[in-house]
Amino acid sequence: MAKTNNVTELIITGLFQDPEVQKVCFVLFLPVYLATVLGNGLIVVTVNISKSLRSPMYIFLSSLSLVEICYSSTVVPKFITDLLVKIKTISLKGCLAQIFFFHLLGVAEILLLVVMAYDRYVAICKPLHYMNIMSHQVCHMLVAGSWLGGLIHSTIQILITIPLPFCGPNVIDHYFCDLQPLFKLACTDTFMEGVIVMANSGLISIISLLILVSSYITILVNLRNHSAEGRRKALSTCASHITVVILFFGPAIFLYLRPSSTFTEDKLVAVFYTVITPMLNPIIYTLRNAEVKNAIKKLWDKKNSEAE
Repeated sequence: MAKTNNVTELIITGLFQDPEVQKVCFVLFLPVYLATVLGNGLIVVTVNISKSLRSPMYIFLSSLSLVEICYSSTVVPKFITDLLVKIKTISLKGCLAQIFFFHLLGVAEILLLVVMAYDRYVAICKPLHYMNIMSHQVCHMLVAGSWLGGLIHSTIQILITIPLPFCGPNVIDHYFCDLQPLFKLACTDTFMEGVIVMANSGLISIISLLILVSSYITILVNLRNHSAEGRRKALSTCASHITVVILFFGPAIFLYLRPSSTFTEDKLVAVFYTVITPMLNPIIYTLRNAEVKNAIKKLWDKKNSEAE
């Protein structure tokens, strides 16, 4: 007999079961999310208003900050509000929507990081041709390509998931909807779907990581021909990007390149890249970038002078 889809609502186990611990998490994570939105939003506004931040690097930085706001917002608001309720639920359609946007924005961020590495490669290794290669039209095409890549990846993932029958149980062992926890609830064998999903995600991640590593190896080799001051400036501009790449790929490698489990530490690692990392990125970029700091200061001074 064909299995029917009679599950319309899912129960989420959450991060912790203790109500007091959940209240503490609410107090901790709400300011982090607000800082993520405000910090990344400030970068988006500053880059788009400031005339001194018109180079391709800042176009990509603004795009990355916008992705960070959207990426965090697919998971964190629901996660934070769930900390205040005893029974955490989400509709099956809502769960699929969360998975779709989470993967779309996650891959868009990966591809943007690759684009930013390519930008640094051209700037350092081919400085005389930089403005010709990285024209504003090319920059906008690369940004659009990153979103399109995320959309294609996410569409494949969700088209594999939608036909699966869910006839019970309906408890998802996570604090948000993701593919592997959802696959465990399907009342059919999901081995092949799991292989396709992992191949899809793994291929993008591995190719992107190889490109990132290759670009920075090429940059480091090329820097041997630069002066000490040139090397210092080049490494300074690359350091922020490398830090963000490590923060993004480190937890992802820990979670996805080993057998899946339901350990609490897996959920805590997921908290790091869904809640903490999006907040850290604007801090990392602004602290190490004098131009961004100066532009923000001018924007703030202008606002204060207008208020007076």
